[in-house]
Amino acid sequence: MPSVAMTVNGKAVSGEVETRTLLVHFLRENLRLTGTHVGCDTSQCGACVVHVNGKAVKSCTMLAVQAEGAQVTTIEGLAKDGKLHPVQAAFKEHHGLQCGFCTPGMIMTAVDMIRRIPSLDEKTIRAELEGNLCRCTGYQNIVKAIDAAAKEMKGTHA
Repeated sequence: MPSVAMTVNGKAVSGEVETRTLLVHFLRENLRLTGTHVGCDTSQCGACVVHVNGKAVKSCTMLAVQAEGAQVTTIEGLAKDGKLHPVQAAFKEHHGLQCGFCTPGMIMTAVDMIRRIPSLDEKTIRAELEGNLCRCTGYQNIVKAIDAAAKEMKGTHA
């Protein structure tokens, strides 16, 4: 079995994997980082989004061996020193979750979205969330949370 080594949430990790092991399964099963969810197994729901080298990736579409040497950030790696990341805090404050199953993927997508797009509006946020499914909400509070976090992170409180 081949081994794979990467940095996950700032820590060097390695492990033996079958070549067909998906990154999501390596994170959940080998590293016990269960915040990254397996939802649809078809890359449509977005529950498995993590950041690989700073970009949002659906970890159910990437093999663990493809992440060799990469910097991977999961939902567990966003909070620093016991303080929630601004997007996590905004989801809490604006009730951007219900059952919570989609929330890690939504948050990871939102962090990437805010990093990539200088000026977000509701239409853009909704379009960027197309690859993330929530079966509990009408997305309104998710959109409000992302908008609030973007304004806070860019220093443009409204």
